[in-house]
Amino acid sequence: MDFNGAAVLVTGANRGLGRAFAQEFARRGAKVYAGARNPASVVDEGVNPVQLDVTDDASVEAAAKELKDVSIVINNAGVLVGGEDVDSIRTEFEVNFFGIVRTTDAFAPILKANGGGTLVNVLSILSFLGRPAWRGYAASKAAGWSLTKSTREALREQGTHVIAVHAGFIDTDMASSVDGPKISPEDVVSQVLQAIENGDDEVLADELTRAVKAALAS
Repeated sequence: MDFNGAAVLVTGANRGLGRAFAQEFARRGAKVYAGARNPASVVDEGVNPVQLDVTDDASVEAAAKELKDVSIVINNAGVLVGGEDVDSIRTEFEVNFFGIVRTTDAFAPILKANGGGTLVNVLSILSFLGRPAWRGYAASKAAGWSLTKSTREALREQGTHVIAVHAGFIDTDMASSVDGPKISPEDVVSQVLQAIENGDDEVLADELTRAVKAALAS
């Protein structure tokens, strides 16, 4: 697939994996809308900062009214609070789950109008696993995985390609305090763009994630 000239929206695009998505799409000639709560935090040349708070209905609706040419949506925005209290878990769900719902519902008609397009949901190895210290984050990602499967069925008729992306620790600020192997954001992005080109429904970005997914059957 030639991304040159394609209009791409990346949520949470001011740092980490989202920034890597924005940079690579721009490098390949796409028109990139870099969504962030604070557009001034988007500093890369070749991308278009867009005010976008995925936890706010009005913000998402305003972006959808403005960005009518989008044919690829990367639902990347995510948060790991790590607390075990209800408020922390609610915050994680508001971004990691309901943020995807809002953005998908707002942009699905736009993708349809532009020929179907592609919707990518960035999830996690914790879509498949639970961890007591990260129970809210893991639950929100598992819910996001279920949502992705339902969305794929819902948007199939309009020709929208829906991709789930699962990875272990990615070398970003979110995982800075974690020891152990990490995959680079650029590696994840490369695999996702290849999945878009191939028509794949899922990206299992690293060996551990592939092993965990395979073990679900047993």
